Amino acid sequence: MFKAVSNSSSFSSAEKEILKFWSDNSIFSRSVEERSVEREFVFYDGPPFATGLPHYGHFVPGTIKDVIPRYKTMKGYRVERRFGWDLLQAMKTIQNTKSSPI
Repeated sequence: MFKAVSNSSSFSSAEKEILKFWSDNSIFSRSVEERSVEREFVFYDGPPFATGLPHYGHFVPGTIKDVIPRYKTMKGYRVERRFGWDLLQAMKTIQNTKSSPI
C-alpha cells in the first residue's frame, strides 16, 4: 500500500517527483476550477513589502496570506489567487467618504 521508507531517502528527489505530479496533473489549476463559483472566497493580497525592503517582520503576514487561502481551498471554497490591492473597492470607498457629511 505504501512505499517503504529508506534511511537514505533523498528528500530533494521526492520533492521533484511531487512537483512533477502536480504539474503533469494540473493540480493547482484543478483546485480552483473544480470548485463552484457560487462558493467563492476572495482574499486580496496587498503589496508584499509595503513598508520597504523585506525583513523578518514580513514572515507572519506572508504566512497568513498563504495559509488562509489554502485553508479555504481545503474547506471547499473556490479561491483564485489575486495579488494586489482591491483598488476598485478602495476608489469607491474614497468617493463615498468625500461625499459623506462626516
